[in-house]
Amino acid sequence: MIIPKRSAGLLLHITSLPSRFGIGDLGPAAYEFADLLQQAGQRFWQILPLNPTEVHSGNSPYSSHSAFAGNPMLISPELLVEDKLLQKQDLDNAPAFNDDKVDFAQVISFKKEILQKAFENYKASDEKELEKAYSAFQKEHRMWLKDFVLFVAFKKHFESKSWVEWPEEIKQREEQAMQDLAKELAADVEKEEFLQFLFYRQWEQLKAYCQERNIAFFGDMPFYVSHDSADVWSNPAYFKLDKDGQPTGLSGVPPDFFSETGQLWGTPVFDWKELAKHNYNWWVRRIDHNLRLFGLLRLDHFRAFSAYWEVPAGEETAMNGKWKQSPGSDILRLVQQDHPEMAIIAEDLGEIDQPVRDLMQEFNLPGMLVLLFAFESNEKAFESSFQPHNHTRNSIVYTGTHDNSTVRAWFDSAAAADKRLLSDYTFHDLTKENVHEIMMRLALASVAQLAVIPVQDVLGLGAEATMNKPSTGNGNWEWRLRSGQFGRKEAKHLHELTKLYGRA
Repeated sequence: MIIPKRSAGLLLHITSLPSRFGIGDLGPAAYEFADLLQQAGQRFWQILPLNPTEVHSGNSPYSSHSAFAGNPMLISPELLVEDKLLQKQDLDNAPAFNDDKVDFAQVISFKKEILQKAFENYKASDEKELEKAYSAFQKEHRMWLKDFVLFVAFKKHFESKSWVEWPEEIKQREEQAMQDLAKELAADVEKEEFLQFLFYRQWEQLKAYCQERNIAFFGDMPFYVSHDSADVWSNPAYFKLDKDGQPTGLSGVPPDFFSETGQLWGTPVFDWKELAKHNYNWWVRRIDHNLRLFGLLRLDHFRAFSAYWEVPAGEETAMNGKWKQSPGSDILRLVQQDHPEMAIIAEDLGEIDQPVRDLMQEFNLPGMLVLLFAFESNEKAFESSFQPHNHTRNSIVYTGTHDNSTVRAWFDSAAAADKRLLSDYTFHDLTKENVHEIMMRLALASVAQLAVIPVQDVLGLGAEATMNKPSTGNGNWEWRLRSGQFGRKEAKHLHELTKLYGRA
């Protein structure tokens, strides 16, 4: 058991924090939220992946051009002022951003300008303390940093084309050609490296602040990486690619109750035989990197550590894929050598077979229980593992996740029989005003060792506060918490409930 006592936490991604710069960041509002978490008796702050996002990928934190880099859009302008990299007047002309949703295009335009100015000010300054911290960062992250900053600078130089369309000598990573181009683009290369330093500097400061308040971050790591990424360009042998660098096998999931054609995600699948020759070093470093970032780590799409669905390249749906075995046990055993506590959560939602359960049991990994899945009225409803009377201690219970509707939105659209089931189960008359409170109490009362509630459900928000609708490309990841919407009053009530159910 990696969670020593009954605990509780809130789910709120960094981008959803209030900020006057159009997107939540690692600045003042993050520290204020940490204080509120402490006041509310919470031990965990769950967030989504911190990696850079792409507009062409719908700004999803699960689709990135790096498995290791941080998202520069999360860098706080206010903290740059504190570091004397910007002046207050640099922020006076910030656009009037939407407080309810992230306008990613507008945010990117503004942040790029501000971050460029911060870099130029650093170059013109003589800040020895910052220079020393920068040097230490470069040394600590040298394993991935050089390839990442070269990838970003090269991609900009080649007009955002995919790395498979770059000149052959750069695509194939010929040493002399890369050195020559890196020299030509030295300013861009250094800027990208400096932005990563700023991100990780601000992240570590926020993490330390939370640790002082006995709050741990609960992070998330996708299973796959994007084809057009620094990871695939710098390690092509670790992925199933043809001689031109194009994927020969694609990721996805097979047809199921929710989709007759399955889901074709389109990212390249791993070449496990090649990875095995190197003792899975890339995978082990990746998990190690994330475990160092967070107190707890959720492995997204955990079932792929047992077996994954591979679809031949060229298919338009996931229907014609096949299950292939993964060496998850070997990888996790290697991780366990450096992280014997194995602070890992398995995302085990969806169609899960016995080999996945066996793998979780081998490493004693907690799974996930989502209450929104518990109240689907049918003759086997009470056999569902999501029903509170079937919960197990070594689990994380949620009202819903970032991929679900809010509880209030569920109520607004649920079948009458489903609502009646929840009403009978809890001996409460349900209303749109109380359904979130009832679900929240069910989660906190569960025997599951950790209960995590999305902030939207603490506040009883509706469909307008949905973070992500799976299988839709636009309008996701945009929701933002308004300033003052979750404050001392809400924290006090949450603390009372957390204490009532033995989780404070």
